[in-house]
Amino acid sequence: MKLNNGFDASASALTAQRLRMDVIASNIANAETTRAAYVDGRFVPYKRKMVVMEPMKPSFSDMLNRELNGGAAGGVKATRIVEDQSPLRPVYNPTHPDADENGYVMMPNVDIMKEMVDMISATRSYEANVTALNASKAMFMKALEIGK
Repeated sequence: MKLNNGFDASASALTAQRLRMDVIASNIANAETTRAAYVDGRFVPYKRKMVVMEPMKPSFSDMLNRELNGGAAGGVKATRIVEDQSPLRPVYNPTHPDADENGYVMMPNVDIMKEMVDMISATRSYEANVTALNASKAMFMKALEIGK
C-alpha cells in the first residue's frame, strides 16, 4: 500500500471544497447584481454558478501501475463550473434603473438560504477532510515511533 494515498485523497477533496466555497461566496456577493454581463445590446442579471465534481478516473495504465505498486486510486476533482438554468426572479420595483415598462426587474436566481446551506455543507466537508488528513499524519507518526 502506498503511504500517501490518504493524503492524496484528502488533498484533492480540500481543493475541490475550497473551490466550491469560493463559488458559493461569489453567488452570495452577486445575489442582487442585475448587470452582470452585456449580451445582445442589453445587460443581463447574474446567474447562480455551481461546481460539478467527479471522482478521479485515471487512465487504464495509471490504474494498472497503481495496482502493481500497491496503491489505490481515489480522490475527487472539480471538472467544471456551470450556470444554474433555473429562471430569474421578477421583482416589482418601478424605481430601479433596470425595471422594464411594467416596473419589474429581473433579479438573479440566487437563493441566499440555499447558498448558506451549501456553504455549511462545503465547510463541514472541508473540516472532515482536514480531520482525515490529521488522522493520516498521526498514523504515520505512530508508525515511525515503532522503529525506535
